[in-house]
Amino acid sequence: MSPALSPADARTLVGSLAPLLHDWLPRQRWFAGKGRPVTGFVPVTVTELLPMDAGGPGLLHLLVRVEQRGTSGPPRSIPSSPSSTHSGVPSPAGDCYQLLLGVRKALPPRLASALIGHATQGPLAGRTVYEGLHDPHLAELLLERLRAPGALGPLRFDRASTVPAGLSGRLLDAEQSNSSLVYGDAYILKILRRVFPGPHPDLELPLALAAEGCERVPAPVGWFEAADPSGSGDSLTLGVLQPYLRGSQDGWQLALSSLAHGREFLAEARALGRATAEVHIALAAALPTVTLGRRQTAQLADGMAERLESAARAVPALMPYAAALRTAFDALAGLDEAGRGRPAQRVHGDLHLGQTLRTPDGRWSVIDFEGEPARPLAERRRPQPPVRDVAGMLRSFDYAARSHEPWRPDWAARCREAYCEGYATAAGTDPRAEPELLRAYETDKAVYEVLYEARHRPDWLPVPMAAIRRLAAGA
Repeated sequence: MSPALSPADARTLVGSLAPLLHDWLPRQRWFAGKGRPVTGFVPVTVTELLPMDAGGPGLLHLLVRVEQRGTSGPPRSIPSSPSSTHSGVPSPAGDCYQLLLGVRKALPPRLASALIGHATQGPLAGRTVYEGLHDPHLAELLLERLRAPGALGPLRFDRASTVPAGLSGRLLDAEQSNSSLVYGDAYILKILRRVFPGPHPDLELPLALAAEGCERVPAPVGWFEAADPSGSGDSLTLGVLQPYLRGSQDGWQLALSSLAHGREFLAEARALGRATAEVHIALAAALPTVTLGRRQTAQLADGMAERLESAARAVPALMPYAAALRTAFDALAGLDEAGRGRPAQRVHGDLHLGQTLRTPDGRWSVIDFEGEPARPLAERRRPQPPVRDVAGMLRSFDYAARSHEPWRPDWAARCREAYCEGYATAAGTDPRAEPELLRAYETDKAVYEVLYEARHRPDWLPVPMAAIRRLAAGA
């Protein structure tokens, strides 16, 4: 019998789980639709990764489209099935999420924190439903699927190298937009929660970098995907297994520690600049590059200006600075009036100190190539000038300095200069050589940060607002 539930059975099961998911899902850190009421759940696929027997747990893999009030237009992720559109009219907007649900008769005390609820109707009536990734037994099952590549219903498991058996898994609690399992301090499996059709940068770019021989990024060991049920022919990337850099510290914690102990961070910043440049060089060699002409540069600037206008409407504190900030985008639009053009390539897309790791021997690595999760996947995969990543890291030094009491803008300024020096040493081009380009990208990033903090962490809003005032004063 197929492990994939039929569409009718999937609708019945998801319908019976809806009361539990309605309460549980919006409370998850990786749920992107906070602030908008959930109005329904539409199954995309439902697969039994482990059927329930008389005494043991079961594991259900679900792709579920979450419908919410206040959305309009075509789905931002994927429709539930080819039949979810009628006469070319798109189904209601909604994001598709990946859920791994454990099912037991009774939940042992050690898994109490993973409880989702008790099913009272449908095929799981009388059973306890919980977040399956918290269960070491079910986490180990996922690794076993990756050790033995092949298809399981709509799911497909692949690997690039051999993975040892018997590694226990534990769920990390630090991630925001996804979930990660660490196996035996040897591998880390990133579970992508919000699912989109098409090549996912978190798999696509590390695979390309591995083929290019770039050692700054852990090479994928295995991954699993699903076919897009809408019939697009695309795959849906669901999870990526990579080596776990045991003993590493992320750049954010290292920077905060330096600030707390009154130490400089200049050597680290320079080395991090060199690592960033090496990744950019490898990406340009591995994947196609383009040249942005006058029209494309103007479109880039227009997009930044539109994001500024939208953010200023949502966050009134931005409004007094909008006119001065807009001059950065006007300057960008005028850079290529002579028709010179500039190179663009695939980039990290969301580079900051928290996306870097330093191993005990002092070597920097770059991780998490997902890009900014709030932006459409097609936009995240679009070639950009490499300075976009540089601007993201410069903003991160500012964030670290503002997190310290008293505020250390001098520390951030020195780190910013050292980072650019390191980048220039490895790349042969200094990101400061085109100040208009760098300022436009840093302004765009600061505007994004203002909107994010206003929505999710209001106490942090003064951090990007300080950058807004600085960037506006430099107009």
